[in-house]
Amino acid sequence: MTMRVALIHDYLNQYGGAERVLEALHELFPTAPIYTSIFDPATMPATYRAWDIRTSFMQRLPAWRTQFRRYVALYPTAFERFDLTDYDLVISSSSAFAKGIIPRPGALHICYCHTPMRFAWRTDDYVAREQINGMQAKLLPFLLNYLRIWDTVSANRVDLFVANSREVAGRISRYYRRPAVVIPPPVDLPPYEPQPPEDFYLAGGRLIPYKRLELAIEAFNHLRLPLKIFGDGRDRARLERMAGPNIEFLGWVDETTRLDLFARCRAFIFPGEEDFGITPLEVLAVGRPVIAYAAGGALETLIEGVTGRFFYQPTAAALAAAVALSRTDPVDTLALRQHAERFGRERFLSAMRSFIDEALAAQRAGRLAEFEQSLGGQRPIIV
Repeated sequence: MTMRVALIHDYLNQYGGAERVLEALHELFPTAPIYTSIFDPATMPATYRAWDIRTSFMQRLPAWRTQFRRYVALYPTAFERFDLTDYDLVISSSSAFAKGIIPRPGALHICYCHTPMRFAWRTDDYVAREQINGMQAKLLPFLLNYLRIWDTVSANRVDLFVANSREVAGRISRYYRRPAVVIPPPVDLPPYEPQPPEDFYLAGGRLIPYKRLELAIEAFNHLRLPLKIFGDGRDRARLERMAGPNIEFLGWVDETTRLDLFARCRAFIFPGEEDFGITPLEVLAVGRPVIAYAAGGALETLIEGVTGRFFYQPTAAALAAAVALSRTDPVDTLALRQHAERFGRERFLSAMRSFIDEALAAQRAGRLAEFEQSLGGQRPIIV
């Protein structure tokens, strides 16, 4: 009998690492429908328009494209209302709400967790980064208390957790009291065609507060070295006001231009704390080093003195010092590429396929609880 599979994703209105994981899961199960809260085709790759994407009632709310954050209290209901009674295997790709779906009894629900709900569990960091104040800041604790309760309860609907890093596996253990296997997300490695570096540094991606790009701007204002920033987002205007004449904003760039910038930069600046961080590995793949804040997923994917340098305090001064010291560092482009290859897409697909097969076999044998417990510390990290 053919196994019926559904994929669940938080929202499809911005493109980043979580969406690349979804693409890989879709490659594993190309006929599986994708259930999501909202889908904005204009912001997503054109290939998504050929997928079977099924949205919630939130797709019909007023001004959903621009006001989707204001509807945060509705997301739990949006996912709980999906009818998934036809599916034997449900795989959620979640950093917030997607894991809260209600599978039918007997179905297997595997959650690929990018992080437990960041704004609910790391509230102080979230409020500071998003610059929330006034009445909204006063009401936020009451909303977040509800979301924390829902998040904890909905975690019980997941049979098995997969984390994208040890950092996130630790959060799953802390907040949900559940073990998780670690399978790093897929990195699409560009061709290895190293070029002589030019004398500019590079940063960018989504220009949003938690990326901490203001640290890079402050550091390079002081260093007076050329810095190019690619990408767009709601933080762009604030960042541009901070920047000196040595800093250039490129806006959105296509994939070819982005990879060309990676190959030509002197080093890539990665000042935020990420749960994993795919972009630094793409930079390493073309033979350029990374200067990163030593926290979160960067500590699992980057190596001091091999892939570049770390800075250990989240300050512009610490970043500036690391950049200055790095200017005499030797760069082994082949070693950088070989390091990046450990995280290639085929390894992700193979690891996920093997894990899903093992989980289904354990379920059929009535050993799912025993299988889950084997993930807690004894099972090797898959890289």
